[in-house]
Amino acid sequence: MKRRHFLFGGLAILAASLMGGKVLAAEQPLPLDNAKILVAYYSYSGNTKKVAKAINEQVGGDIFEIKANDNYPAEYKDMVMQAKQEIQSNYRPNLTTSLTDVDKYDVIFLGSPNWWGTITPQVSSFLEKYNLSGKTVIPFITHGSGGFQNTVSDMTKQCKGCNIYPDAWDSYGDNVDGLPDWLAKIGFKK
Repeated sequence: MKRRHFLFGGLAILAASLMGGKVLAAEQPLPLDNAKILVAYYSYSGNTKKVAKAINEQVGGDIFEIKANDNYPAEYKDMVMQAKQEIQSNYRPNLTTSLTDVDKYDVIFLGSPNWWGTITPQVSSFLEKYNLSGKTVIPFITHGSGGFQNTVSDMTKQCKGCNIYPDAWDSYGDNVDGLPDWLAKIGFKK
């Protein structure tokens, strides 16, 4: 499947900006000269990890895997049901990895699988733990066929004071076809 990207409509931008982070305009590339970059992600099956590594190879900077004290069943159906219960109960797992100095980053690519139409509890824990105020956050989402759904708008609501770039990367599985073009469009040149 081809990678798709999504631009927010006017009402979605207004609603998201009132509830959390500020949504940046997607019409122009970001000013990224000399930006300090972090690629942070949570990956359950390895798809988001592969996309994170591909982004990191293109833009440089540091890479950080969000890990938590989760214990998911081996059976996929049981894991999916547990994830659904966690999301419905607003569960926030304790993170087992940590950043020493998030303040040094200007731009954070933040990756999450789409679980039940939203970001994972692990990514929500990351957003609650770290103050990303004033930082540019560029979402990248992986999924099995659900697209963005509410992932980017929920990330925007939870990312207090940050600047969310709305033209997020949308990957079916671990597909990275077109990634260099997307990165160039938003201002990253290899």
